[in-house]
Amino acid sequence: MTTSERHLRFAVLATDVAIFTVKDNRLMVRLIKVNRPPHFKNMSGLPGGLIAQKETAEEAARRLIRDKAHLDDKKIHLEQLYTFSQVDRDPRGRVVAVAYLALVPWEKLSTKEQGDTDETWWSEITQARNLAYDHDEILLTSISRLKSRVTYTTLMGKIMPKEFTLTELEQAYENTLNIDLDKRNFRKKILKLKIVTELPNKRRGGKFRPAQLYKFSAEKVSEINII
Repeated sequence: MTTSERHLRFAVLATDVAIFTVKDNRLMVRLIKVNRPPHFKNMSGLPGGLIAQKETAEEAARRLIRDKAHLDDKKIHLEQLYTFSQVDRDPRGRVVAVAYLALVPWEKLSTKEQGDTDETWWSEITQARNLAYDHDEILLTSISRLKSRVTYTTLMGKIMPKEFTLTELEQAYENTLNIDLDKRNFRKKILKLKIVTELPNKRRGGKFRPAQLYKFSAEKVSEINII
């Protein structure tokens, strides 16, 4: 038995990416068309694929963001999520997947990237079900990780617009965590933590008085007890 033949007895390595954004205060995930009959015919799934021989897992994830999700990976914040190694996760053979959590503000996306096609689209997380392979499990794990991370880090800054009101920030936390927050206490804590910076301009329009705009104070994600 040759070396290459012996290697075929072992698992191959893949990567899958759960890409999230917030649109109209709704948490959205990027899905792609999966057509791999007979097991997965005309189904939905997360962007994913095999890792090339000379790629790292992160390099492969960024390539798949470009080639399958049709998004500019330079706009996207990427974190390694978990390794999925169930023996039967791919009925075609033994495949281990290194999954990634990815975040991008809606306003950073181009008009084309915000749109949907037959091959890839944005879906509300509540509608993203019955996905190909074990992508339901990957999606649930990524949502759980996102919920956990935004409670003790400034990760929300990687999915919020560049400028936002405190009401919009509160709504983003509520929709991501699926909880109701006390508006007064939330604002008081956010300002006390100094993770956001007040901007000189305000949001105008509508029947309400102008609302103060803010931005996250730092680009780097830091650990801090927010919720």
